[in-house]
Amino acid sequence: MTLRFTKMHGIGNDFVVIDAIRQQVDLCPGQVRFLADRRYGVGCDQVLLAEPATEAGADFRYRIFNADGSEVEQCGNGVRCLAVFLADQGYTSERELVIQTLGGPTRVILQPDGRVAVDMGAPRLEPSTIPFLAERQQTTYPLDVDGERLTIAALSMGNPHAVIQVADVESAPVARLGPLIENHTAFPRRANAGFMQVVDRSRIRLRVHERGAGETLACGTGACAAVVAGRMQGLLADEVRVSLPGGELLIHWNGNGGSVWMTGPATTVFSGEVELPGDAPGKAR
Repeated sequence: MTLRFTKMHGIGNDFVVIDAIRQQVDLCPGQVRFLADRRYGVGCDQVLLAEPATEAGADFRYRIFNADGSEVEQCGNGVRCLAVFLADQGYTSERELVIQTLGGPTRVILQPDGRVAVDMGAPRLEPSTIPFLAERQQTTYPLDVDGERLTIAALSMGNPHAVIQVADVESAPVARLGPLIENHTAFPRRANAGFMQVVDRSRIRLRVHERGAGETLACGTGACAAVVAGRMQGLLADEVRVSLPGGELLIHWNGNGGSVWMTGPATTVFSGEVELPGDAPGKAR
């Protein structure tokens, strides 16, 4: 099967975006893993499918598959790319869209400067809604990992996050602790692990180990989760610039149960066709 695709990225968090509106697409986990493979496939952190909406009030639907083939609820960098993709493909001339996701409807605004603002919704803080195993909601929680007790913030931005404050993001043990936090029994659906260095009240540095993908150059929901965690601990202002390895996002949250807004770029790299494999590796061109 030959499939048309577009390669995009949001500050280095890269995607294979597939038009499932004009072409019929039914990917199995193995085909997702092939597309994401950086040697045999196209290469990406996530595969995104653009589909017709199936819920009232939504303009389009999008589905997100991690590099390991698992489907997840939300991707902040991905939804910006999807909005630009839909506009570039001529599916919409509107500058404001509602995108249906597993994590709920997401409002996006394509701005005149080329950036995309995304209403990521209100953070979910109650442990059962994350989900996270805890008796009651707290600002931070103890978490025993690999023989040491960490202090984490736990919340959901449509997907589960653990946020750990570190003194220096460069030396943070992301490779060692990231997978252990991701698969910790306290997170029944696994978790994204963010390592946050507070520079000042309006700027943080962040590295994120993403669930099902490993460390990525950027994570939009991770940036939102880090700012929420920092705000709740009294460390950050309403508007924060988040510096990730791939670039910078602007996050705004005024608390009080309001939505988190994320603003950042979305870049198209190239388009092509790929032959999806059955049992053997396929070829991209």
